[in-house]
Amino acid sequence: MIINRNNLETLFTGYNAAFQRGVNFQEARAQWPMIAMETVSGTAAELYTWLGKIPGMKEWIGERVVRNVGEHELTIRNRDFEDTIAVDRNHIEDDSHGTYSELFRLLGMAVMKHPDELIWPLLKAGHETACYDGQSFFDTDHPVEGVGTVSNRYGNAAPKWYLMDLESLAKPIIFQRRKRPNNLVRFDREDDPNVFMRKEFLYGIDCRDNVGFAFWQSAAASSEALDENKFTTAYQNMEGMKGDHGRPLGLRPTHLVVPPSMRATATKLLKNELGEDGETNTLRDWCEIMVVPWLA
Repeated sequence: MIINRNNLETLFTGYNAAFQRGVNFQEARAQWPMIAMETVSGTAAELYTWLGKIPGMKEWIGERVVRNVGEHELTIRNRDFEDTIAVDRNHIEDDSHGTYSELFRLLGMAVMKHPDELIWPLLKAGHETACYDGQSFFDTDHPVEGVGTVSNRYGNAAPKWYLMDLESLAKPIIFQRRKRPNNLVRFDREDDPNVFMRKEFLYGIDCRDNVGFAFWQSAAASSEALDENKFTTAYQNMEGMKGDHGRPLGLRPTHLVVPPSMRATATKLLKNELGEDGETNTLRDWCEIMVVPWLA
């Protein structure tokens, strides 16, 4: 291929199309929207002061009871991320540039995997990472006003499986966006330093974002064996969880979240018609199973 502006524009159009195919393919497979609420950031960091104040209606007697935010707070500072592909000028001149299309498709997939790659490792570290109340996200003694302490952790080791209410808008994790990875940027002019000095045409993407824990009430984690007794205990405790001053939160566990290695165990527990004793499986379809490769 003769390297001129028209040919480079055509080349970029093809690479960008491959990139978008990757974006579209992976977007349909993303799992993070199930457990994270997306917020928009307008600065280098955002301060969340309202996480400890879950609203609830009450009878109006006398003056209003004002909820003062700020007792608990969480700051999420944005981080910078990028990925860049270099296309050798010789490959363009020798018409070998088409082999890069698959790489650009994978770049599009990587962009859409990015939130999952932040969110699920954070969840795995929830037993040792603090949330807005100063306790670890999965902890045995979250302070609740008028109640004492509440636990959303079972066992002392790293979590193996999770129980969550994912139909509520109060999700366990915040995915904070500052800059979306929308546009594929290029340095492909022959007088660009990368082309002149290294014979490389550069194409890349970047974004600014980060993650943090939100509502610990909507998730529980266990390092214990996944069996009928342990599952039932976690399920019933979440259903009966109370907020400030003993007000029921009305949580309903909707998803059992497991790594691929526990798929069979989870399926046996929640999908089989019969239990191990041959009797009817009373736990069947209590909630959905969510198998997450990022938890492997």
